[in-house]
Amino acid sequence: MNLPNTPVEAPWKPVPREVTQAQLDRRAAIAARYRASDPATLADMLEAAALEHGPRPLLHCADRCFSYAEVNRLANQVAHVARAQGVRRGDVVALAMENRAQFFLAWFGLSKLGATVAFLNTNISGRALAHELQTTSARVALVGEECLPAFDAEEVRGCIPLWRWADADKPAPALHGLTAMDFGAATVQADEANPDASWRAGLTAGDPCVYIFTSGTTGLPKAAVISHARWLMSGAVMRETMSVVADDCFYTFLPLYHGAASLSAGSTAMAAGASLSVRRKFSKREFWADVRRHRITVCQYIGEICRYLLSEPERRDDRQHSLRTMVGAGLTAEVWTRFVERFGPMQIYEGWGSTEANTNTINVDNRPGSCGRVPFWDKTNLRLVRYDVEAEAHVRNADGFLVPCQPGEVGEAIGLLHDYPDIIAGRFEGYTAADETEKKILRNVFRRGDAAWASGDLLRCDEDGYCFFVDRMGDTFRWKSENVSTMEVADVLGELPGVESVTVYGVKVPGTEGRAGMAAVVMQEGHAFDPRDFHAHASAQLPRYAVPLFVRVPPEPDMTSTFKLRKVDLQRDGYDPARVADPLFVRDEAAQCYVPLSDETVARALAS
Repeated sequence: MNLPNTPVEAPWKPVPREVTQAQLDRRAAIAARYRASDPATLADMLEAAALEHGPRPLLHCADRCFSYAEVNRLANQVAHVARAQGVRRGDVVALAMENRAQFFLAWFGLSKLGATVAFLNTNISGRALAHELQTTSARVALVGEECLPAFDAEEVRGCIPLWRWADADKPAPALHGLTAMDFGAATVQADEANPDASWRAGLTAGDPCVYIFTSGTTGLPKAAVISHARWLMSGAVMRETMSVVADDCFYTFLPLYHGAASLSAGSTAMAAGASLSVRRKFSKREFWADVRRHRITVCQYIGEICRYLLSEPERRDDRQHSLRTMVGAGLTAEVWTRFVERFGPMQIYEGWGSTEANTNTINVDNRPGSCGRVPFWDKTNLRLVRYDVEAEAHVRNADGFLVPCQPGEVGEAIGLLHDYPDIIAGRFEGYTAADETEKKILRNVFRRGDAAWASGDLLRCDEDGYCFFVDRMGDTFRWKSENVSTMEVADVLGELPGVESVTVYGVKVPGTEGRAGMAAVVMQEGHAFDPRDFHAHASAQLPRYAVPLFVRVPPEPDMTSTFKLRKVDLQRDGYDPARVADPLFVRDEAAQCYVPLSDETVARALAS
């Protein structure tokens, strides 16, 4: 799908391929240093950082600041208590806790024993939580008091021993017979000395450090394996990429159980001796106050964060802040341009990848809208291959191999797998379940016997090597014999003044081929949905087949905890008034407007 106004251009000077490649080469050189057989682990890094940066701040949490030395001492107490409870190298301990200092203390302390920490999604319970515990083979769960109610569900109650860490801000309600050791209280009197290194003897950088659950679009989440080397490598590479120094402060409001916060921001800050300002949850009204209070210089974003910040009323001090760098994914060219025009010039590192990916791209050129650049394809294991959205299958040539995309073509991003046993860079570390790992591997890709990791993401690359995210493979749909990118349509519709968020998806319509477009439109406070204005904007900016047939107007966006718009439930509801309490509209071409949905108006829309 090619929209008439994409990509949106902003004042930007072209960068020679060689200049971009030089920056990417520096990243690659650092990544190449990390070996699976190295003895260095997260615990070793923390202890070395505590010696080097001792009194410097590491964590800003609410009104409390924790230095590197203090975090190390408190993590040591966790290690001593956990060992007394029987935790040993190779054990898996599940961690369920919201964004607070104790998350880091628990994680780092358990790592000092050589245990693998499984980060649990704090927004789930019941069957999904039972699945996370089962698929990681956790022997015990360390649970923040704020998360204890989830473990009181029938599916998980009593299935695993619990250690509780109190939370003065969110004390747990009375629970039905749930028992848990008061782990936090036990740490207060524990030894503060570094544990004996023999406690994790035999642990190498290639061993699992954490399990992080991916937010899959279908089925139950998968636990991605992240090695110590991968965690260390990520921080070192991003430190070089963004020129991070000890005086920098990262803003961390994304959930710590998610890779963007713990894997990227956490490791990068520690690699430079910098600090993290940790907030429980994102607040658009408190964002800039936090930035100024802690002199935050780097912010990790995802999803709709920047659009939400732009929805706040303009202030005279919008440009009076310390923020110089944004890094993340999901920032459109239009929002990018408006963001820097309002809040001032800054370096934005828009990227593409995933927690478990063995390849990625990152925009080091500050090119609005692009998620990265491939100046020379022989320098990367990333490839884009043709994918038939209607058939839901890859396009193969006469020899049965995948077909590389040409510039401008949309295809699936894949990462070629190379057999370098000790090299971490480019390795697909997989999931805890071997069958799930195998499902993500494509075989006989470009020649007999080769393999690649399949991302499930559709990207497009231009003549200059700049890549643009198009959609998830399961989200793009066919209507009127055309491919419709939900991401591109949502970006265009989101430009209408007063719109806070837009979720676009395809819905089945009886008697028709493919799926019709539907948009869930959330308006900003003080703005009402205008069906005529919305129709005019959509019709002027989109090809006719891409203009949504249906519109739903919920009071607030249905978001995941990482600010990705949730489509599965919306698709399930469709445009059925029996399932949807929100106002529903259907496009009326004759009236040049969206009109209230009824059997009659739907029939008229389908006939036009």
